[in-house]
Formats: sequence, C-alpha cells, structure tokens
Amino acid sequence: MSPPSTPLQIEDRHRVRTLTLDRPEALNAFDEELYDTTTDALRAAAEDPGVAVVLLTGAGRGFSAGTDLLEMHARATDPAFVPGRHGFVGLVDALADFPKPLICAVNGVGLGIGATILGFADLAFMSTTARLKCPFTSLGVAPEAASSYLLPRLVGRQEAAWVLLSAEWIDARQALEMGLVWRLCEPGDLLPEARRHAELLASRPISSLVAVKRTMTGPLRAGIAAARERENAAFAELMGGPANLEALTAFAEGREPDFTGL
Repeated sequence: MSPPSTPLQIEDRHRVRTLTLDRPEALNAFDEELYDTTTDALRAAAEDPGVAVVLLTGAGRGFSAGTDLLEMHARATDPAFVPGRHGFVGLVDALADFPKPLICAVNGVGLGIGATILGFADLAFMSTTARLKCPFTSLGVAPEAASSYLLPRLVGRQEAAWVLLSAEWIDARQALEMGLVWRLCEPGDLLPEARRHAELLASRPISSLVAVKRTMTGPLRAGIAAARERENAAFAELMGGPANLEALTAFAEGREPDFTGL
C-alpha cells in the first residue's frame, strides 16, 4: 500500500493494480501532484510484468472533480505558478499509450477529466448514484483529452454534442443508455463487480491482452493525436480569456458566472 500522505493509493491483487484517487476533501480533483502521481503510476503499471490490468476509482464521494479549479485560476493569473513534471498533458499521454486493459469504476461525481477519461477506458462501471459532467462551456474553455473525437465514437455525434456543449449533468442511467459506461452497480457492489471482471481479464496471458488492445486502439491513435492538437490549441486560446476568467473568478467567489456579452 502507498503511504497515506500520497494523493494516490496503490494496491496489487491477482495481477490487478487498483489505483484509487485519494483527495476526498476535493472530490479527488486533479492538482499538479495528483496528475504527476497518476501519470507515474500508469507508466509503472505499463512496464510491470506482474500487472495485467489497471482498475481506477476514487476515494470518498467523488470519482474525480476534474482539474482543481483553484490551481487552474492560479495557472491563468499567477506568472509564478510552477507546473508539475507531467501535468494534464502527461496524464493524457499515459492514458493514450497505456497498453493493458484499463477499467474505470466511477464511484461518484465525475467532472472534466473525471468524465472524459472514460474515452480511454476499456470497460467502465458506474455507481447508480454517480453523475458525470463535461463542464467546458461553463468554464469558457474547449474540450480536452481527445473527447471531441472519442465521445462521438462512444455515444454518437448528437449525444456527444449535448454532453460537450451543454455542460449539464449526466446521471448514471443516461450514461448507460448512451454508452458512456458498460455496467451500472449499486454503490456497495461497484468495486467488487469491477474487481471481479478485472481479475477475470487478469487471468488471461498479458501478451494476448496487450495484442487485443493494440489491434482495437491502433486505428484510433492518429485521430486521438489530431483531436488533442486541435483541442490543446483551442484550450490555450481560451484559457485566461474573458469567459474563462469570469468562470474561475465566480468559482473562487462562490457565485454563478455571468457570461453576458461573452
């Protein structure tokens, strides 16, 4: 087990490595430290011959509330802000390159990367009480993590358009019906059920698991890379702009943003 001071707990059992995002006081929002720690953990699992499958979940009430908005505000306004070693881009690199089965167990709120990460999941389980949101338009920014490419492939163009354009909540039943997740579970059954499937996969030869995933994801790699380039350019253009600053300032002040004229 990882030391309790780290924002990511790591557990190995039956060739399944469980990564638990552990900033429950922030609904497991990704700050720079958690981005770096999770990226390092995925890279280590990819290279570890004793790991066949990675299972990702969250501690407490949240799966992940996405990027820590207080840090996003600091990045946008503080010239002295020091980014992490990998950051958001490094995490998405690790997800896109991860060669083994990745299973997500969405135990609670999933916002931003806490929702778009499902585009990289090979299997996704979701608690019946969990909710998802892609809040990009409510933050005055662009999509991320190749979601503009991967979500339409998962759920169809119009479902993806609603998720990405509206910044509205998607409940568990909606997520299942549109194909964002594979199975719904009652909260107490979520991890046991996800682990049961993970351990079944982990009983297969790693070489075969990797080959199957490579043949499935290989045709998508160019599309993912192109989408990320478009998204990153749009995000860089909008980050720190009037709409984004209004959204972040409103969050810090505990009020609703006013996008009048924006």
